[in-house]
Amino acid sequence: MTLTTPYYLIDEQRLVHNLEVVDRVRATSGAKAVLALKCFSTWGVFEVMAQHLDGTTSSSLYEARLGREQFGKEVHAYSVAWSADEVAEVARFADKVIFNSVRQLQMHKASAGAVPLGLRVNPGVSYSHFDLADPARPHSRLGVTDDNELRTAAVDLSGLMFHFNCENNDFEALNTAIGDISDRYADVLHEMDWISLGGGISFTEPDYPVDRFSTMLRDLAARFGVQIYLEPGEAVITGTAQLVTTVLDVVHNEVDIAVVDASVEAHMLDHLIYGTHPQVDAPSGGSHRVTIAGRTCLAGDVFGEFALQRPLGVGDEVRFADAAGYTMVKTNWFNGLRMPSIVVRRLDGDVEVVREFEYDDFKRSLS
Repeated sequence: MTLTTPYYLIDEQRLVHNLEVVDRVRATSGAKAVLALKCFSTWGVFEVMAQHLDGTTSSSLYEARLGREQFGKEVHAYSVAWSADEVAEVARFADKVIFNSVRQLQMHKASAGAVPLGLRVNPGVSYSHFDLADPARPHSRLGVTDDNELRTAAVDLSGLMFHFNCENNDFEALNTAIGDISDRYADVLHEMDWISLGGGISFTEPDYPVDRFSTMLRDLAARFGVQIYLEPGEAVITGTAQLVTTVLDVVHNEVDIAVVDASVEAHMLDHLIYGTHPQVDAPSGGSHRVTIAGRTCLAGDVFGEFALQRPLGVGDEVRFADAAGYTMVKTNWFNGLRMPSIVVRRLDGDVEVVREFEYDDFKRSLS
């Protein structure tokens, strides 16, 4: 099959590799895992994912609806700020509605009807490599910080969400934080039916102490008599997708600069936001140094400087790694560039183009 670049290539076998770790945690700890759609919403692979996960969690009405319609299992509906009409609508299909503040809970709990309610708590401790993504950063709006306010609101709640991690691969730091949270909120947690520990825990990474992690979750559930939820996003899809591009030109301005038919700003925006660079899966590494840049008019639309096995020329293929998490969900139409197609390598090895984008898609996104 000849595929036209650019395209995102999702590998279901790699996806299942991560999901088998999730299965192990679920089986040994009793915790449930709901996919964080804010990280990954490509529903063309939900059939495979639904065999290993308990449902989805959302950050908006539309994500929650997508989880119900395309994933078809448990739906946790959270938003930093709901409007009354959104709560009334999401309550028709959500299994839990989670509020970000006590004010939101009091304003909208009636609109949720009989749906179990949750509340996000900001414990003031967190783990993140970036201040931008730190949920407990100074003056954070994410979750309740007043313990007395939380205790007053507990009567209306069935559970609490503690989302305080971002790319946390340090089990000891996580274990310490959860111990502190357990002690600080013990009286409230004993009144709950469930606790969500949110996402951002890198427990599918190689050499992560999965057994110790599972034991910690099991002990936490036993201490408070609750159902534990995890909200993995990146942990599920890390290492499962590539952005496949073609070199359109090579220019020289003190260094060689290969321009590909994709864009950091439009197609891997998180790297621009956080000032990071993707890895190149192909060509392989070597001694030939080249800067790879995107084709938009933004001067800083640069994937990075790489040392490759050979020089790049027009027509060469370049594959960027980890193009799934917080990547496909942020794709945009900057400069009117065609969005990358979505391609899936199925479990049986067949390659399927599940979505292509054309001019009409670009036009419909505007007014």
